[in-house]
Amino acid sequence: MSKITWLFDLDNTLHDASHAIFPAITANMNRVIARVLAESGADATPEAVNAARLAYWRRYGATLLGMVRHHQVRPDAFLHEAHQFDDLAAMIRAERGLGRLLARLPGRKILLTNAPRRYSQQVLRHLGLHRHFAQHVPIEAMTVHRQLRPKPSKLMLRRLLARQRIAPGSAVLVEDTVGHLKGARALGMRTVWITGYLAGSPAAQQHSSAHPALRRAVRPAYVDVKLKSVTGLPARLRRLGVSADRT
Repeated sequence: MSKITWLFDLDNTLHDASHAIFPAITANMNRVIARVLAESGADATPEAVNAARLAYWRRYGATLLGMVRHHQVRPDAFLHEAHQFDDLAAMIRAERGLGRLLARLPGRKILLTNAPRRYSQQVLRHLGLHRHFAQHVPIEAMTVHRQLRPKPSKLMLRRLLARQRIAPGSAVLVEDTVGHLKGARALGMRTVWITGYLAGSPAAQQHSSAHPALRRAVRPAYVDVKLKSVTGLPARLRRLGVSADRT
């Protein structure tokens, strides 16, 4: 069994973003989109704004990309406005023992999140998990030829593995967004689908392809392991072909 590298998503994988954070992000995004649409003379009703946000997310994998490509919005400005919170720490919910869990898992851990750097750093530090990650790859770092290519971009994943000198078969992507796992599996990576937070709120439908039925859905062929929580990972190492030896 080869030495492993874990690529962990953040929201709805390591903590419950559907509880309060995703609804706040959705409200923030809607305010930005409404302003941009109104400035261009387009329909800026709540229905039109919701439709635009979801359409861009479904087409590009991130609403941000649609706003950049169709409305020339600055990525850094959009991300900044979308991730403004009155009290982020009070909004974070997570299971106990995540630090011990990460310490138990063999191999290197990389955070790979479509969230911006400042927000994801704040969440990691609040959870006390930052020390467990060898590297942090936020959406700002997911570029190919100077173009943003966030998950589920296979090109971005391929470039990341090459830069980190990680063989695809030695990498495990741990995600709540099942569509992101499909591309990773096509590259030869191992895949873990976390389903425990998928039905938390309607806002999760954008960020996690969520629907209550997904938690009960049959595991797709491109998913090696389906778990309610990341805390179940140590018991599934053999299924993933991972040695429990941390040395």
